[in-house]
Amino acid sequence: MKPAWHEAFEPDVLQHPASLPVLSAITPEWAWGGSTGRGVKVAVLDSGIKNTHPAVDGAVRGYCRVVEGEDGQFTYDETPHTDIFGHGTACAGIIHKVAPEAELYSVQVLKPTGGGSGGAFAAGLHWAIEHGMQVCNLSLGTTKRDFFAALHELADLAAFKNIMLVTAANNMPQPSFPSMYASVISVACNEEKDPFHFYYNPAPPMDFGAPGIDVQVAWEEHDYATMTGNSFAAPSMTGIIALILAKHPGLTPFLMKTILRTTAWNVRLPVDTSVAEAHAS
Repeated sequence: MKPAWHEAFEPDVLQHPASLPVLSAITPEWAWGGSTGRGVKVAVLDSGIKNTHPAVDGAVRGYCRVVEGEDGQFTYDETPHTDIFGHGTACAGIIHKVAPEAELYSVQVLKPTGGGSGGAFAAGLHWAIEHGMQVCNLSLGTTKRDFFAALHELADLAAFKNIMLVTAANNMPQPSFPSMYASVISVACNEEKDPFHFYYNPAPPMDFGAPGIDVQVAWEEHDYATMTGNSFAAPSMTGIIALILAKHPGLTPFLMKTILRTTAWNVRLPVDTSVAEAHAS
């Protein structure tokens, strides 16, 4: 079964919004051509990152493990750690493949089971915002309304600091946070394989669709696996955003969304262009 929220990117319903002539100078070549993501700080809030996995290739530059005390308070352990579940390494590998010179930061907020608390998530996001991250990959979320306000405040704080929060939609047809907020860059999956074949969605709440169905991801020691999920669509967009920021530093989230909208595959191509022609171009 395909993850929820992918429906807007199915070929028979995919919309092709009109390109705006005033934005015609914004091309993929202008946006990220020649960029490797060098120097851009990307936080991966997840289960940790296995820095020695070939898909990551030593790209991790810093660590933070969120620790919950018996009193319910959270502290930060910034000593190196590894991945305790596998999910974080999978996301980090996708980012590294797209933006090989981006600096990855492992912010461990999940438990060995792959689950976690909304409090730990919020604490990890607060750390990332306060430590100068430029992009945060959030291939996780919560459906609990108790955390709606706290995460909303953090998402707005990140936007005011020009930090891009790239959020994965829930795999189930249920709203999750922070993917539903207007201040984030929300992503669901499409069936493409090329990360640069991402789609723009003019119908909220999901902003973009990126490869996330039957994609190869880093998994288990030095191995790989074929996986499906909105979790794996978000890091494709995170990597592209890192490329853009390395070439055009100082962009706001509003401007980043404009650039991504203009360079999206379904905006750049005429509505009557066939898939075969699109892939040949």
